[in-house]
Amino acid sequence: MNNGKHLLTALMAAGLLASASAGALRAEEAFDLDALVAAAKAEKPINIYDSTGKIVEMAENFSAKYGLKATGMKVSANSQLEMIIRESQSSNVQGDVVLITDAPAALAQLLPEGFVENYLPADMAAKIPAELQDPLAISTNANVWAYNTEAYDKCPVSNIWELTEPKWKGKVALVDPLTKGSYTDWFNQLETHGNDQVAAAYKAHFGKDIETTEKSAAAAWIKALAQNAPLATDGDDPISEAVGVAGQKEPFFGLLSSAKFRDNEDKGYKLGICADLKPWVGWTYIKLGLIASKTQSPNTAKLFVHYILTEEGIAPQMKDGKVPTNTDIKMPENEPSGLAKISDRLFGYSSATGLDDFDRREEWQDFWRVNYSK
Repeated sequence: MNNGKHLLTALMAAGLLASASAGALRAEEAFDLDALVAAAKAEKPINIYDSTGKIVEMAENFSAKYGLKATGMKVSANSQLEMIIRESQSSNVQGDVVLITDAPAALAQLLPEGFVENYLPADMAAKIPAELQDPLAISTNANVWAYNTEAYDKCPVSNIWELTEPKWKGKVALVDPLTKGSYTDWFNQLETHGNDQVAAAYKAHFGKDIETTEKSAAAAWIKALAQNAPLATDGDDPISEAVGVAGQKEPFFGLLSSAKFRDNEDKGYKLGICADLKPWVGWTYIKLGLIASKTQSPNTAKLFVHYILTEEGIAPQMKDGKVPTNTDIKMPENEPSGLAKISDRLFGYSSATGLDDFDRREEWQDFWRVNYSK
């Protein structure tokens, strides 16, 4: 098994994607790339929404390859949702293809209402794991715990429960769960699928079984973390800086996107993955690739979806540690974070309970808000 298949298998764990839309576009009986290109050339240019700036480069590469016009637009997941719904309701589609990391919201709001459609190119059906086909996931992304390799010879934390102790009070940085749905989704996933491991980690660290008035060991850990005055930021950049800047005596410990490890080369940071942290070194989430139902350029949109399922198409994001769902594609050896080496130690996202993640977001936000101490 090549490292692309190994990594994807490890990241996805037992995740099963629900079929969210009865009207979803299915893989066609046969895939004719030349015919699709010819049909696309008769259509208007398209726009692609994605939460990473790499989409600009990807769209430019696509345009150059096929002689078509596609424009990549960096749009946050939250803004994507609002724009997709509004554009569809007004029959004024601006975003023809949507690459969205908020899978629970897509499952709950976009697909059931018919704002977007699922499309799986037939020639990709054997390459994309079945649980990632409906809706189509194009990549698996990771957030990992990181430390400053200049300040520490090795990761200074070995168990997630250490982060709830006085030593790390006010010295842990993470994205504010009140601003990013994937973080409260993670909380819900921890309770639903990882509670036993969180409880076991407590016993391994404290030498006794956990006793808590909270409904789960996961909730107890989240509460204790919130009460330990972590630095809650509005994005990954402040975390990368707080953890990775050189010359610090007591840098922050942080949870951030694997994409930020490029800051080591770009900015001289000293970020390192906490590779032996128990029970997990980080957690994953997926990015869906969907087509606006009312697009006036459906063939161009389909061609772009096909393109980003190829190594050439997804390459710019692979450099940031994004793992393609096409199992034929291998991760690059020079990927900055080294994610491939620790893939089996990541807490994998299971979208089988994605709707429950969505339904409980407000509950988890309230739980964090009540317990958060600055």
